[in-house]
Formats: sequence, C-alpha cells, structure tokens
Amino acid sequence: MERVIEFDLAQRSVRELNDLLHGPAAELAGCTVRVKHPQGKHNLAVGLTAEVDLEIAGDAGYFVAGMNQRARVTVLGNVGRSVAENMMSGAVRVRGSASESAGASAHGGLLVIDGDAGSRCGISLKGGEIVVGGNVGHMSAFMAQAGAIIVCGDAGPGLGDSLYEAVIYVKGAIAGLGADARTEPMSDTDLVRVGRLLDQAGFRHDPRAFQRVASARTLYHWNSEVHQEY
Repeated sequence: MERVIEFDLAQRSVRELNDLLHGPAAELAGCTVRVKHPQGKHNLAVGLTAEVDLEIAGDAGYFVAGMNQRARVTVLGNVGRSVAENMMSGAVRVRGSASESAGASAHGGLLVIDGDAGSRCGISLKGGEIVVGGNVGHMSAFMAQAGAIIVCGDAGPGLGDSLYEAVIYVKGAIAGLGADARTEPMSDTDLVRVGRLLDQAGFRHDPRAFQRVASARTLYHWNSEVHQEY
C-alpha cells in the first residue's frame, strides 16, 4: 500500500519538514508527503535525494525544491523566486505562476510551470528542461549553457542573452532577443523534442507552432576589432 505522510506547517516548522524529507532515502522511497498550510514559507523541500512524491497544498516562497534530486514535487499554488534552483534530477511542477529565476542553474530534471514565469527564467541553465505554460519575463535563459526551455506564451525582452548551447522554443511573441541569440528553422529533431516535453507537461500544443531560438555563437571567441559592439 502507498504510504502517505501528512504534514501541517501551521503546526510544525520548516526545519521539521526538511528534517523529515532528509531522512533515509530508502525509508522515504515510494512515500507521498502532503504538506498543508505552506503559507508562502521559504526553503521548503530543499536538497531532496529520495524518490518521494511531495505535494505542497498552497503558495510557497523562495527556493522551493532547490537542488532537487530524484523527488517529484508539486506545488498547488504560486512560488517565489528560484524554484528548482540547481535541480539535478526528478521533477518539479508549479500549478500556478513562478517569480524570477525559475530553474536557475538546473543541471537535470524537468520543471513545469502551468502559469507564467518572471524574469530570468532558466538563467544559467546547465542541462535541465523547463516548460512554461504561459509567458516568461525579461532576460530569460540568460547565459543558458545546456538544456531546453519551452514557452507556450510570450517572451519578454532580452531572451537568450549570451546564450550558449541551450535551446529555447517559443510559441508566442518575442519582445526582443538578447546578444548573440537568433531564431532558426525548426528541424525534425526539434519537433520531436518539443512534442516529447509538451506530452510530459500535459500541454496540448502543436510543436510546429513554436519557433527555435539558439546561439549565433559570435560571442564564443574574443574579437578585438568589434570594440565591445556585439
């Protein structure tokens, strides 16, 4: 039988919750932990290493599910900045919207945001995958090095500034591309990738409706002749 643990943050502390979630991974594996009354508290479920299902029933603050590894975290509300920051593996789902720097420096795993994401979504992405059901703010994917970001809505200005090898797929309008970012034709491989991630996120969109944004690679090497004018 599935083991379910109920945890009420109106009665107990964040430290107690994280102590529980940092227990022996073998004991938590296969468990479902349901957190009630998060009330926007910060640093929930940071550094998880067990294959546990965690459900946070309400809004959470900053750094929720940071450094996640193996766990499957669902937030039934909105989150503050840096959700799933430095995530290594597993999955994080936000049923509402996210503040700035969602998925920052994520090395792996999947972050899904049903609503909008603020500025700098996917900043310095290092291999993780992010799917945003709505819009993203300015400077999203700044210095993103590897991985993919799918935006089902619009993207703010400065998208993909100083982009490396990460790829961005946008269905809506792009307010402006950052330095060295450019739009490119969608390949068959791109269509398969976008379709796979949309299926994983549970979003119904035609992959052919997206445009690809990638690096032009002009910033890879210093050019003394451009006088800082890239």
